[in-house]
This record gives sequence, structure tokens and C-alpha cells, in this order.
Amino acid sequence: METLNFHYLMLYLTYLNPVCSILTDACKLCNCSRVGLLCPAQATAYRSPGLELSLSQFYFKIIPSEVFQNFHQDIISIAISQSDSLESIQNHAFAKLLNLTELTIRSTKNLVHIGHRAFENLPKLKYLSICNTGLRKFPDVTRIFSVELNFILEIYDNLHITTVPANAFQEMNNESLTLKLFRNGFEEIHSYAFNGTKLDQLFLNDNKNLQRFHNDALKGATGPNRLEIVSTALDHLPVHGLEYIQVLVAEKSYYLKKLPALDKFANLVEARLTYPSHCCAFADVRLKDVEIMDYEYLCHPKTLSCIPEPDAFNPCEDIMGYNFLRVLIWFISILAIAGNAVVLFVLLTSHYKLTVPRFLMCNLSFADFCMGIYLLLIASVDSKTRSQYYNHAIDWQTGSGCSAAGFFTVFSSELSVYTLTVITLERWHTITYAMQLDRKLRLRHAVLIMVGGWIFSLLIALLPLVGVSNYIKVSICLPMDIETPLSQAYIILILVLNVIAFLIICACYIKIYIAVQNPELTPTNKDTKIAKKMAVLIFTDFTCMAPISFFAISAAFKVPLITVSNSKILLVLFYPVNSCANPFLYAIFTKAFRRDFFLLMSKFGCCKTQAELYRVNNLTAYTSNCKTDSLYTGPKKTSRADLHLNTFDCQYLSVNDKPARLDT
Repeated sequence: METLNFHYLMLYLTYLNPVCSILTDACKLCNCSRVGLLCPAQATAYRSPGLELSLSQFYFKIIPSEVFQNFHQDIISIAISQSDSLESIQNHAFAKLLNLTELTIRSTKNLVHIGHRAFENLPKLKYLSICNTGLRKFPDVTRIFSVELNFILEIYDNLHITTVPANAFQEMNNESLTLKLFRNGFEEIHSYAFNGTKLDQLFLNDNKNLQRFHNDALKGATGPNRLEIVSTALDHLPVHGLEYIQVLVAEKSYYLKKLPALDKFANLVEARLTYPSHCCAFADVRLKDVEIMDYEYLCHPKTLSCIPEPDAFNPCEDIMGYNFLRVLIWFISILAIAGNAVVLFVLLTSHYKLTVPRFLMCNLSFADFCMGIYLLLIASVDSKTRSQYYNHAIDWQTGSGCSAAGFFTVFSSELSVYTLTVITLERWHTITYAMQLDRKLRLRHAVLIMVGGWIFSLLIALLPLVGVSNYIKVSICLPMDIETPLSQAYIILILVLNVIAFLIICACYIKIYIAVQNPELTPTNKDTKIAKKMAVLIFTDFTCMAPISFFAISAAFKVPLITVSNSKILLVLFYPVNSCANPFLYAIFTKAFRRDFFLLMSKFGCCKTQAELYRVNNLTAYTSNCKTDSLYTGPKKTSRADLHLNTFDCQYLSVNDKPARLDT
């Protein structure tokens, strides 16, 4: 076999000599010019069977129609490459080369046109490659009529081709076909694009702009057996033709967040996907329908192989892994929202002036209200995605919904802990310095303190949104990512601050209890009630913080003691304890709140008797307080057991805290 290699016997066109000899010993009559390649009829005298043409770095612009026809039985390979001059391949340029097996067109960046049926009737063609050209539309590769098995078509690095039209490969070959369509500018694959083909393998990798793969794109085709869509922008797969697929490769396809119905993948045996949740969908899928009673299939049932496998952070389960949690989270979220909403409404509509305890309670109720919103979001999404979470996991965890839920829960929990600590310190300060009015905490001081708390809580909640940990790691949208040292430090800092806050609360309540004890008097029922009240407050804080902090700190140091599935029990049963209990312990169960509530209801014509009773009692208490203040002449202290621990009751400790008005 004689090789005609134009890379070495090349076309020496220079600025001074525009015409050259190109076929040397094989054909002295073929020549090239700046217009095109020409081989006249007389060239047949120089035919050489088994001819391989390699045209590299030539300077002509056009390959004319049927230019190789006089060698139609001799040429077995044509390689065109490394030419910046070639602009057009005309109609039927390579047609009817009966023994041509390989045709390559590469690195011709100015080639913008390949004529109609330029590759027609090439029965022995096995390999066609069109790469790194300037083509603006998909080349006409129809009617090749190849009869070879395993025909391979490569079209890649053509950045200006944006669509694959209908019937793009029709009558190309009659046997199995492999399409390698890499790194093109594809944005859309039209319906019936692969009509009339027997697809063995279809590679669409690295078409980063490919967004639309029409549902009917594979209609009329048999196959593909293997489909690869690595690094594309596809957000869905076509619904027709998936039954042939045995191997699906969709790695780095971050937009593909939802898969078609699983029964479409009737023959799938291997899947390499982007997200672990998609593998959950295929966990128990069989190769064939269970109704097919094939002996070998029944004796040796096969399950498909799927990667990446679900990890510890994303197990194959719904958001609320247990049914009892699915019920409880609704109850707890509604309780937290309703309780805190009532407290906020009563406080903000009360005609009594805003005191420090009231102001702090407003902040606490708002923080706990946000926790209720978080729980309601989680419960709603769990209900919506039940039994099909694998198809919604990526949209949820990477979307704005999960980010909003995570922001709500971190912001609310930190603001709640901060406000509880301030309330406890304010109680301790009020009781410790009850007779020193000059040391009383003023409202403006409380506002400044809470502004600091809001800034701190907002900052802590925003950090995962800017890359310090994140909210997308788990389905419950908590910041559990500790992959980087900064993320790990962030989680540990939050947990340590919460533990410190709990210790401060415990220390303050112990000091308060010691302060209200009068060693000269025997313990009274009021002392016992105060002690019980403190015990309840500390117990609720401990119940909320202790289990969460213990298991979270161990996980932060990469020694997890429970799974994410079990952590959801903590999320529902312990995490929101304070948010549900706070409005009752700090407001609803207090006399002052009940007074405000009944006075508010009386404006709507309800509870008038109870409201009138509270008006009378309030006037009596205010008058008595004024008399006590007028009789005060020295540093003598009253029994501290008479000091109330209820947040709203603290407003009566000073005559300066008189009500704005006593009637409605």
C-alpha cells in the first residue's frame, strides 16, 4: 500500500509562487491553487490502490465537488488538518469513494461550510471525524449508506454549532452507531434528531451550553445502550428511548436534579450520576419487570450499580425519616408559631408603656416565632416530597428554600439564646439592686444590648450563605458541613457560646434564688414556688441545649455518635423545646400577661368581667405602691421573697413604671 502524505510532500505555496505540484510521483496532473484542489480526468493514469491522503497546512480555500472521483476506488483514507485557509467543502466533495474507510477533518477553524451530501454513498466508511472547525450549522452526514459494523462519528470542538436538527443522522448507516459529540456549542437537540439510527453509544459530554434535550429526540431510534451527558446544562432527560439504556453516565451534570419515572429505565444496569439522592431511586430497581417469569432472572436477580452512593449526611429517606416525627413536627411548629404570635400581638397592642421586660419578651417571642417558621417549612416540604424525596432533594437542598430555612433556624436559635441570657441577667440585676434605682436598667440600654444581639445573630446566620459551612449538606438545612477548618471552627464556636450562655443562665438563677432567701425567716410557700419556677426554666433550657450540644460537639470534632437520621429526632423533640415553652413560661402563664390579654379581649366585646377585675386590681396595686414609696425613708429592705420573677411582674418594682392609663 502506497501512502501519499501531504504533510511531508506538501503544497509549497508562497507569496511569490501561488501554484504548486501536490501529488508528486503518484499523480503529476493534480494541482492546487489559492482557489482549490483540482484533479483532471487524465490523473487516472497514475492511480495507486490503497491510497491514504494526508492534507496538512495547505493554502487553498475550497475543496470542489467530486474532486476525488477519479480515485474513487483507490483512496481508503483522507485526513485534512492544520489549515487556516480552507473555507468550504462543496456538495458531493467526498461522494462515492467506494473504498474510503476513514475521513478526518480537523483544525480548520475557518471552515464554515460543508455542502449538501458531501459524504454521500461511502459504503465502507467506518470512521468520520469533523473537529475544531468554524461550522455554523450541523454538517450534512445523511445518506452515507455505510454497511460497516460499529460506525463511529466524531463531531467535537465545533463551538459555533448550536443545534442538532431533526433527522440529522438518517440513512448514515444500517448497523450499530457510536456518536461522539463532545465539546460543541450545542444548546438544543431537536425532536427526532436521531431518527432512523441504531444507536449503540451516544456521548454528549462537555457540551456546557446544552440545555434542551427534547422528549422526542430519541424517537425513531433504536438505542442508545450507553448515554453520557457529563458536564452539560441539561435539567431533564427525554422521556422516550430510555428503555434501551444500559449505562447512564451523568456526572458533573449539576442541573439534572430530577429523573424521569423509574419504569422508563427498564434495562439500566449501571448509573454514574452527580447526586447521591438519585441513586436512592435505583436502590431496588430490577433489570426486568417482575412479571417476566424468567428462571435465571428469578434465581439470580440483579440490581443495578449506582454511584455516588448515599452518604451519612444524605441517607435514602424522606426529610422526616420516621412517621411519628412527621406528625410531631406539625404539632410543634403550629404550637411555636401560635404561642409566640399571641404573645407578640398582646404585647404590641397593649396600652401599657413598653418596659424593659416587655421589650425583651418581644425579642424572645420573635426569635421563637422564626423557629416555628423553620419547622413549618421543613414539615411542608417533607409532606410535599414524601416517598419521592430523591427527585426533589437537589432542588430543595441547593435552592433558596433550604437556605431560607437554615437562615431562620440559626438566626432564631442564636437570638433566642442571646435574649434568654439577657432576660436572666436583667432579672438578676433587678433583684440584686432592687433598692438602687440609679442602677436600674433603662430601656435605651436594653435596646443597645439587643441591637448587638441582632447583629450577632444575623452575622452567624449569614456566614453559611457566604461559604463558611453551608445549609445544603443535609435535608434539614442545618449547617453540618465541617470539611474546612473554618467551617469546623464556625460550628464549634456556636456550640461553645450556647453552652456558655446556658451556664450563665444557671448561675444567675442560683444567685437569684439565694438572693430571695431571707435567712431570718422560715421558708414560705412563695419561696417554694420561686424555686420550682427556676427549676422549670433551667430544666427546659437544659432539655433543649444539652443533647443538641453534646452530639453536635462530638460531630464537629468528626467523631459522630449518632446518624443524621437519629439527629432528626433531636431536631423535633429537643431543638424547639425552648421555642414552644418560652411563650408560656415567660408570658402566658404570668398574671401580667393574662391582664393584658383580657383587657385586649374586652375591646372586642369579650371577657369584660375578667378585664374589669384586672382594672380594679391594677389600680389598687398602683395606689398601694405609691403609698409605700411616700413612706420610704431609708435603706431598709423589704423581704426579697416578695419580688416576683415573672417577666411582666417586674414592671411593678418601681413607681416609675406606672401604667400609661388605667381605663380603656
